[in-house]
Amino acid sequence: MPRSPLALAALSTAAVPGLDARTVHAEDVPGDYDVAVVTTVDAEEWMVRAPTTALAGAALEAEIELLESLHLYVQAGVLPFAVPQIAGSALLPEGGRAVVHQRLTGVPLDIGGLRPGPGLAADLGRTLAAVHELPAAVVEACGLPSYTAAEYRERRLVELDEAAATRRVPADLLRRWEHALEDVSLWRFQPVVVHGDLAPDQVLVTGNRVTSISGWSDARVADPADDLAWLLAAAPPECVDAIMEAYQLRRTELTDPRLVDRALLVGELALARWLLHGVRRGLSDVVADAESMLADLDEATREDTPA
Repeated sequence: MPRSPLALAALSTAAVPGLDARTVHAEDVPGDYDVAVVTTVDAEEWMVRAPTTALAGAALEAEIELLESLHLYVQAGVLPFAVPQIAGSALLPEGGRAVVHQRLTGVPLDIGGLRPGPGLAADLGRTLAAVHELPAAVVEACGLPSYTAAEYRERRLVELDEAAATRRVPADLLRRWEHALEDVSLWRFQPVVVHGDLAPDQVLVTGNRVTSISGWSDARVADPADDLAWLLAAAPPECVDAIMEAYQLRRTELTDPRLVDRALLVGELALARWLLHGVRRGLSDVVADAESMLADLDEATREDTPA
């Protein structure tokens, strides 16, 4: 049973001595967590997050350790944005713990509102590049996953086989994806630290700058295309050059000529993972949503294919 906002507020006051909660409201965030925003008598806003499954609890423990390391890089000026800084935690009766941190500043990224040029689009490119320049040991020391390029391509192949087995992926789309995954040259990349689950609500901006990034529980050493995929798929096409030029200028020794091609493919494959999520959990609405998007993508890509 989900924890009520009042229960989460009580956890926040137990986790952070002196936190005097005045109001609280639930917050909808991705993942298996109960989340609420608590406002204090001093008008400060705090976020409290409690895992709802043992798996989410384990991921949260790794994320807590990672955030401690990332905060050091923020303080050193290596990362040009803020990350959540855990202020306290409270043990849960079923095991695990809830964590509390001050709410990060900024407004959620409006991808559709991006404009080409040296503004926010370019800053997004620089921001992702800064993440990808972090040493792999930052993630590996926390027990988070680390993959070689070959291992990661194999994971994609397994996902595609599972999606094909549902018989819900259009045949032409499936063949195109299979061909791309068989193209070994597409998958020659240097694994880097990636956030792994970027979304507009986790990227907060102020003006033309990214001010903070949250939601680090899926961080890993893997394909840089994972972090670029969501952005390149949703950003206005005229902004892609600004994003990628800033990204490439910020990266050192970047030799990945197929990065954009792979990122666009990864964005498409996300629909297959959405389908699998619905099938595995028996969520008929998610399955229907995924099938509709797959059909739209199939039609769009067939229209783009030369006769």
